[in-house]
Amino acid sequence: MDVILVQQVKQLGAEGDVVTVADGYARNYLIPQGVAIVATKSNLKKVDDIKRRRLIEQQKEIEQAKQLAAKLAEISCTISMQVGEDEKLFGSVTTQDIAKALAKEGLEIDRRKLILEEPIRELGVFTVDVKLHHDVTGTLKVWVVQEK
Repeated sequence: MDVILVQQVKQLGAEGDVVTVADGYARNYLIPQGVAIVATKSNLKKVDDIKRRRLIEQQKEIEQAKQLAAKLAEISCTISMQVGEDEKLFGSVTTQDIAKALAKEGLEIDRRKLILEEPIRELGVFTVDVKLHHDVTGTLKVWVVQEK
């Protein structure tokens, strides 16, 4: 049976996709849950509207991500850490530390969007990539300085 997904279904498809599923799965689960509708001619016209809406939303998300990437390129984040002999840090700077420092600057960035291959363990200036959207990646300068 062909059905049109009204919302994203894990392992099946995204909103607006026309998928072929078993009759029982469609009648007993997808349609009663309001997750899908039967693929008729009139409903297929609705799919075009859904896809158009989704495309507009994606374009807005990409534009917002580009604006945030430009803002991140202009600022730098400073993190003060305790330092031992040979300027080695006590502990390390992680994505969580960077996210907290950005929150103090007024930017709420999820720590999972910060791409840090390994924690920072020394003083200096580091460039951290920020995955804002699957098409947009920004860069952020992080200064790790000695705590006074």
